[in-house]
Amino acid sequence: MSGEKHWIIFDGPVDAIWIENMNTVLDDNKKLCLNSGQILTLTPHMTMMVNLFKNKFEVEDLSVASPATVSRCGMVYMEPVSLGMQPLIDSWMKILHPNLIKKIKPKFIHLFSTYVAEIQKFVRLEINEIQSTQDNNLVSSFMRLLDCFLENYKETETKKISNDDIEILDSSIESIFLFCLTWSFGCTGDYASRLKFDKKLRSLNNKFPE
Repeated sequence: MSGEKHWIIFDGPVDAIWIENMNTVLDDNKKLCLNSGQILTLTPHMTMMVNLFKNKFEVEDLSVASPATVSRCGMVYMEPVSLGMQPLIDSWMKILHPNLIKKIKPKFIHLFSTYVAEIQKFVRLEINEIQSTQDNNLVSSFMRLLDCFLENYKETETKKISNDDIEILDSSIESIFLFCLTWSFGCTGDYASRLKFDKKLRSLNNKFPE
């Protein structure tokens, strides 16, 4: 019927030949060029889909797809296990407010390198989680908690932060870091696991002995 949306669905593994033939279909002109020289044009009411995932490719891998094909998809999704936590940490570091970067960022770099990877490994090996979690979710929650403590130290057009304020934050930044670490990575386990987490965290920091 006129005005209805029609879907062209390709469900199956990506093939090196046909996926490259799809490039012209993925362009704005929506034209399929066949080996015979015939050109089929998709109507405005037609959309190409792969593996039933609207406007995206959902395939096992892109090993046979060229950069041209990948660029037309507009997005590449990676499993959290493949991505790791470091890209999230690096991105968070880059958006620290400018007035915090010089004084606070070096400390954050040290604290992240000292605690996060070690605690993440400990959680996966030793903690009995009440609800299963993913590493990237935990580190994202951790950084959101940090953002709550840093919010009051961000300068605006009407609000200036003094050097004394930054010094106060600097003196307490490790305690804030450990508090947020505890209520993100350390709060997913049962009671016995939380006791083990406490012991592990203290072992990494001689300022808080058992």
